[in-house]
Order: sequence, then C-alpha cells, then structure tokens
Amino acid sequence: MLIFNKNYFGFATLIFFIEVLIALFVHDSFVRPYLGDVLVVILIYCFLKSFLKLPVLTVALFVLLFSFTIEFLQFLNIVEKLHLEKSKIARTVIGTSFSWIDLLTYIVEIAIVIIVEKYWLKTT
Repeated sequence: MLIFNKNYFGFATLIFFIEVLIALFVHDSFVRPYLGDVLVVILIYCFLKSFLKLPVLTVALFVLLFSFTIEFLQFLNIVEKLHLEKSKIARTVIGTSFSWIDLLTYIVEIAIVIIVEKYWLKTT
C-alpha cells in the first residue's frame, strides 16, 4: 500500500546528506567504508518506509537482500564489466570492493533496525 510518511522521508533525507558528505570529504579506513555502509542500509529502509506501508520485517528483509545483491555485484566486478570504472558516481553508488565484513555489517544493521522499530518505536 502506498502512503507518504514524512518522518521516514525526513530521516532518509538527513542520512542521504550525511552519506554525500562522507563520500565527498571523508577518505579514511573506517567511516567511509563501514559507517557509510551501515548508514546506507538505514537510508534505503527509511526511503522505502517513506512510501510503502509494509511490515517492518518485510521491508527489512528486502533491504538486506538488496544489500547482499549489491555486495555480490561488487564481487563480480560489475562496475568494470559494465565499463563504468571511470564513472565516479557508479563507483560510489555501486561500489567496487567486495567484503565479507560488509555482509556481516548489513545483518547487524538490519537487526538494529528491527529492534528499534519493534521495541523502541513499537511499530509493526
């Protein structure tokens, strides 16, 4: 069911701006690769919840599957296979390096989203 939830949209917008700032100005070995990945999972979740009135678990599992798919595409070097290696946008959005740690990070982040939604915010 389609709806518009301004709270989720506002949070997604805030996280998007934080992600842009990280992409443009942070070039370290922790914030950009790890915190950026954690935030993007929340960003996608909040963006979807901005427009879809679906159960928390449904959206969370979709986001997890989507995140795993992107990571798998990185494993396949999809940016290079599509000849987009010179595109800074493609390299930033899709990513270029597969990491098992990223998969674990996605699982932990989705678990946190579910816990916050179910027990702190008490949503369904």
